[in-house]
Amino acid sequence: MAGSCSSPLRSARCHSRGVPLRSDRVTEVVIRQATDADLPAVAALRSEWTHDWDGAADDPGFAGRFAAWFERESPRRVTWLAEVGGRPVGMMNLAVFDRMPRPGQPPSSWGYLANAFVLAAYRNQGIGGKLLEALLGYADGNGFARVVLSPSQRAIPFYQRAGFAPADSLLLRSQPG
Repeated sequence: MAGSCSSPLRSARCHSRGVPLRSDRVTEVVIRQATDADLPAVAALRSEWTHDWDGAADDPGFAGRFAAWFERESPRRVTWLAEVGGRPVGMMNLAVFDRMPRPGQPPSSWGYLANAFVLAAYRNQGIGGKLLEALLGYADGNGFARVVLSPSQRAIPFYQRAGFAPADSLLLRSQPG
């Protein structure tokens, strides 16, 4: 695990030997919408997420690919950051899809909840719930017809507690081969 605490995000959960620490119970969490200026923070959280799931990844082209993705997606995606003491500790975003207009029907939208992540040291302290509350408040406030997601097995109970249920009316086509 040498070097695993080198990023600013990882240092939030590590001591000098590189061993993950659990943070004390978080009392002051700020949830806010990310701006273009938050690109480095969002990219760092994505890197940490990859590190958590897949281990360290040496990818010199990641920063450029991520910046291009962020620029492309920002007009239709709303991202929330969770901060503790000014440090980004979690994120969640909503890809917004405007439905094709129909005669006699008001315009409507729906959203795809994606990229939900909280640093390991800050999990199980309500931060994910606060991010989800902000996202769903946005969706409800904007009259979204639905919010859908594809959760990991571990996250299913979290989303079920927030009212999500299996989507029996959707079909899925995976990439052939």
